[in-house]
Amino acid sequence: MTVATRPWASVVIPIKDERENLVPLTEQLVKALESREESRSAPFELLFIDDGSTDGSSEILDGLAAQYRWVKVFHFDRNYGQSAAFDAGFKQSTGDLVMTIDGDLQNDPADIATLLPLIHRFDLVCGWRKDRHDNLTRKISSRIANSVRSAVTGDRVHDTGCSLKLFRRAVVDKLQLFEGMHRFFPALALMHGFTVTEVPVRHYPRAHGTSKYGVGNRLFKGLYDLVAVRWMQHRCLRYRYRATGTPPAPVRL
Repeated sequence: MTVATRPWASVVIPIKDERENLVPLTEQLVKALESREESRSAPFELLFIDDGSTDGSSEILDGLAAQYRWVKVFHFDRNYGQSAAFDAGFKQSTGDLVMTIDGDLQNDPADIATLLPLIHRFDLVCGWRKDRHDNLTRKISSRIANSVRSAVTGDRVHDTGCSLKLFRRAVVDKLQLFEGMHRFFPALALMHGFTVTEVPVRHYPRAHGTSKYGVGNRLFKGLYDLVAVRWMQHRCLRYRYRATGTPPAPVRL
C-alpha cells in the first residue's frame, strides 16, 4: 500500500474577480515550486479560495484544477472577504510550510525563493514591497496605516499589506482569525511567541482587473481593526508546562 506523502508546501491564494491573471499566475507558481529541491521528494499544493467571483474566474479555476494535479479550488457561496479566504485556505492546507500570495500578479512567484532560506531561522517571513507600483492614494494610505500599526503593535514590519508571506505550520495552526485580521499576521504571530522577519520583494503594476481596496476599506477600516488587535495583545493567554518531576518555583510571601 502506498502511503501518501504530506506536501512540503501549501500556497493559499484568495481570488475575487481575477480571470485574466489566473492562468499566468498558476503557470508561474508551478514553475517556481516544481523546480525546488523539496519537490523531488514531496508534492506541493496550490489552494485557490474563490471569494464569490462573478467575472468567470470560478470556471477558469475549475479548469486549472482539472489541468494541474497540484491545484485545489474551494468556492465560497458569496463574497466574505480576504480574511475569510485566508482562514479557509489555512484550514484546508496540509503542507509543512504555508505560503500566501495575491491573485493579481503584482507579487512575483519567483520571490518565493527569496523567502524560503529565512524560514529556517524564523516562523513567519514577510515580503516587503520597498519599491511599490501603486497609485499615489494607495501608497499614502498604506504608509500611514503601516506606520500607525507598527507603532501601536510593535511588530516593526514595514509592509503587512504584502500578501507574499511564508509561515511555518505551527503559526497558521495557532492563528484565530476574525474579519480584517489578515492585515495583522506579524503582530498576531508575535503575540503567540513566534519569530517574524521581512525581506524586500518585487512588486509590479496591476496589468489586469481592478483593485478591491481603497482609502475607505483599507486605511480607516484597518485603523479600526487595530484597536481590536491591541486589545488581543493585552488579553492573549500565555503559559507553559514545567517538565515532569521539576518542582514548582517557590512562592515569595
